[in-house]
Amino acid sequence: MKTRKTFDNSQFRNLAISCVVLLAGCGSAPLAPQRVEIPVFTPCVKWMPQRPAYEFDQLPPAATDGEIVLALARDWPRGRKYEGELEAVIDGCLLASRSKSAKLDSLTDSSKE
Repeated sequence: MKTRKTFDNSQFRNLAISCVVLLAGCGSAPLAPQRVEIPVFTPCVKWMPQRPAYEFDQLPPAATDGEIVLALARDWPRGRKYEGELEAVIDGCLLASRSKSAKLDSLTDSSKE
């Protein structure tokens, strides 16, 4: 004679609880990822122009007025070139910050609609 295996109540209860737990996990789908843009500080200065070695700075304290005037005259073009490079770096920062703020403004305006 064949004997049949029977489930007792504790085995059946464990099986039912396992099924319920598994089905409950599948019942809710994970949330879709959302893109959040946060402004982050990044330095706009990528390089600094090299400061020129001014001839005036290397004059001895006992230099005559003529030597001082000649040193300043020779330093003038170097100083103007260095000043122009610094202004270009600053203009680049201002241009970058304006474009970033305009982009941020357009993002916030489109989210209000």
